[in-house]
Amino acid sequence: MRKALRWLLALAVLIGTMSTAGAATAAARPEATNTTTSNGDTDILDRLLAVKGMSLIEEKPYPGYRFFVLNYTQPIDHRHPSEGTFQQRITVLHKGVDRPTVFYTGGYNVSTNPSRREPTQIVDGNQVSMEYRFFTPSRPAPADWSKLDIWQAASDQHRIFQALKPLYPHNWIATGGSKGGMTATYYERFYPRDMDGVVAYVAPNDVVNDEDSAYDRFFTTVGTKECRDRLDAVQREALVRREPLERKYAQYAAGNGYTFTTIGGLDKAYEAVVLDYVWGFWQYSLLKDCDTVPADARNATDQQIWDSVDTISGFSAYTDQGLETYTPYYYQAGTQLGAPTIHFPYIEKKLIRYGYQPPRNFVPRSIPMRFQPNAMRDVDTWVRHHAHHMLFVYGQNDPWGSERFRLGHGARDSYVFTAPGMNHGANVAGLVADEKALATARILTWAGVASPAVASDPSAAKPLARHDAKLDVRDVEREPALRP
Repeated sequence: MRKALRWLLALAVLIGTMSTAGAATAAARPEATNTTTSNGDTDILDRLLAVKGMSLIEEKPYPGYRFFVLNYTQPIDHRHPSEGTFQQRITVLHKGVDRPTVFYTGGYNVSTNPSRREPTQIVDGNQVSMEYRFFTPSRPAPADWSKLDIWQAASDQHRIFQALKPLYPHNWIATGGSKGGMTATYYERFYPRDMDGVVAYVAPNDVVNDEDSAYDRFFTTVGTKECRDRLDAVQREALVRREPLERKYAQYAAGNGYTFTTIGGLDKAYEAVVLDYVWGFWQYSLLKDCDTVPADARNATDQQIWDSVDTISGFSAYTDQGLETYTPYYYQAGTQLGAPTIHFPYIEKKLIRYGYQPPRNFVPRSIPMRFQPNAMRDVDTWVRHHAHHMLFVYGQNDPWGSERFRLGHGARDSYVFTAPGMNHGANVAGLVADEKALATARILTWAGVASPAVASDPSAAKPLARHDAKLDVRDVEREPALRP
């Protein structure tokens, strides 16, 4: 499942980790920029920079929009604002002050290139995107890790919303996928009066951290038996061939300068990568991709086994270098979010030395951690009894959906939909026709831009903005997994 880390390291190169030292001010604005939009908002940058604590890193032109990468000054501790601040990166994709605004976070680093999430396309609106606290460069220095929790992060969003709502006075919708979907949900739980709606994609909900039987049930039925058998066989064979493949792993690590101090050695890292294999396939692949998995693992070459595991799980995932970027995620999983575990009945016990390892193994020992079992119970209870204008979308073949948010009798105008055959990239567009229309209609309504035709007949609902091949890239939300 930690193919995520390998993929995300490559993504980090694309999105950049620009230091706050280069932040520009209004007086040092880039000259060659798109300064107007269709509704003539020529002063939006001036208005953004007039917000106390806001500074400009850069502006990147995009047809029909203005796109800004900004820093915003946040308290390290929202309960005690006088005890220091840090700079948090945000981006603004500006369409017009007369449009609704979508508030997006992936729960990790923010992309510094223009992009548009599905709700933003549906409502043809602005998009404010937030980098999650403690993901560099949005990390206090020195870092007091006790200030990394879901309430502090929700309070970051609340302050950004309060700062930008006067500039964008129309309706706001929070969204995010995977950890970002969780983040949007937690934000709604702690500040339910801010947003007019929430669209949470593939958001895990680990209410009882030590009870994960739902995952085991999922893996006995997902896809087809032929595909499951192929994956199980490759995973088992990688453990049978542990000795020669670990020699290859050592050469691979030495050639790339990888080390294993945090997890505690190459052997632990190797097993963690291999045990991620089946989960990682279903999280990021589709049933049709089973054809890429070796059909006869026992007679496959060592290179074929290595390549299949590396492609799906990523052998760089548990190196110190692979873990470092995602220390904030692993810290949260080991303190509040919880982490999944599964069992492997088709693998002899003698082949598994460590099993799914806990988040503690992926965070440097210098950072203290203590799990808070009530955090997810509180959010789950709130959603069941108080959800209002909330939409949850899951993928049928996504393991993370095994433990999901559910609605109770207290929920109002809220929905949980499942996209057939889809993985961790499930979205509204992948729903069956009637659910797709209903979800689109509710998003338009919550954003305040539903036409009378849509209000009377949800089947008429369609995204208001045309698809843009560059702006609307449907990336799967890549989230590293945890092994308690």
